[in-house]
Amino acid sequence: MAIRQIVRYGNPVLRNESKPVEKIDDKVKQLVQDMFDTLRDAKGLGLSAPQVGVNLRVFIVDLTQVDFDAEPLVMINPEIIEKKGEVIGEEGCLSFPGLYFDVPRGEQVVVEYQDLEGNRKRIRAYGLTARAVQHENDHLDGVLFIDYLSAAQRDLFAGKLKKIKVG
Repeated sequence: MAIRQIVRYGNPVLRNESKPVEKIDDKVKQLVQDMFDTLRDAKGLGLSAPQVGVNLRVFIVDLTQVDFDAEPLVMINPEIIEKKGEVIGEEGCLSFPGLYFDVPRGEQVVVEYQDLEGNRKRIRAYGLTARAVQHENDHLDGVLFIDYLSAAQRDLFAGKLKKIKVG
């Protein structure tokens, strides 16, 4: 069990575009295991590699805390190929402890990705799974959930953002 430190808002790694995983080797598999350990310790629902300081296109989603039937997901080199509908819902982020904002997301998404064995997969995700997939995929592109706030909302939360910002 290896719990990694979660990168907080203000660290430039969160704004970098992540690199594709070229080979799913033991190093990538260990990263994924560490990410699950870190996510469970933090009691979160999703975690991207950039959030633990690794610039690779990898994220995990584990909704078992809120849905006993949910299966944990590992997405390597994900690509959202379809979005349908739009819903606004509250989101938090482990890199922004204690902050929650309403964010518009696709109601459902189709995602192509590789699993830990390198197999190409495609899923259609709905509801909270779709929201988590979009949130984590944004991290891989250097996009943060605060980027969806209006200028007025950002001004309103500027003090709270300043308090959690590192650097």
